[in-house]
Amino acid sequence: MGRAFEYRKASKLKRWGHMAKTFTKIGKQIAVAVKTGGPEPENNPTLRAIIATAKRENMPKDNIDRAIKNAMGKDQSDYKTMTYEGYGPHGIAIFVDTLTDNPTRTVGDVRSIFNKFNGNLGTMGSLAFLFDHKAVFSFKKKEGIDMDELILDLIDYGVEDEFDEDEEEGTLTIYGDPKSFSEIQKHLEEEGFEEVSGEFTYIPNDLKDVTPEQRETIDKMVERLEEFDDVQTVYTNMKPE
Repeated sequence: MGRAFEYRKASKLKRWGHMAKTFTKIGKQIAVAVKTGGPEPENNPTLRAIIATAKRENMPKDNIDRAIKNAMGKDQSDYKTMTYEGYGPHGIAIFVDTLTDNPTRTVGDVRSIFNKFNGNLGTMGSLAFLFDHKAVFSFKKKEGIDMDELILDLIDYGVEDEFDEDEEEGTLTIYGDPKSFSEIQKHLEEEGFEEVSGEFTYIPNDLKDVTPEQRETIDKMVERLEEFDDVQTVYTNMKPE
């Protein structure tokens, strides 16, 4: 397994630690996708990818349908994607991805946690050099698949030649250029792959070693950030255990 897989696996275990919060976060993603591309999954590739992720996280179909219906309501909140970044304890870089209908509230909440843990919230883009922004797709593995051929077909869309296989779940994961999200998804679906879920992620390009005591402090900060409903994902450049 590659560096990206190990990092994303460790991050996912933290990210989806509480089912109720998981469904709330996915519900917001559905709301944004519906407002942007409409409520019909067959005509909205972003919504299709989010629904596949929701199913993989065992979100009930009723919850998914309700989130789509609510997103079509006139009183539905208008969520915006905001990313906050800075340094936390022990010089660890931290990215905080959010979906919020009140950026003033959200930045105040995020700043309060950075301050509490003696961190420093920076300006947007100040730590971009420490993370690689990627489009990530996971899908059910097909018998007889030639991954070299698949990657070659997708190389024009910035897909990397490194891929990850999760034998337990029977899935494959590839990484590509975020700007080519729709094209990559379309190709995978046309090739007959099932349960194609996609998302954007940040993968650190310079992982830092920490002591067990330092890890405990950083984990506490990440947990506090994830308590906010507006926070989707927290990324750090701390080396996984």
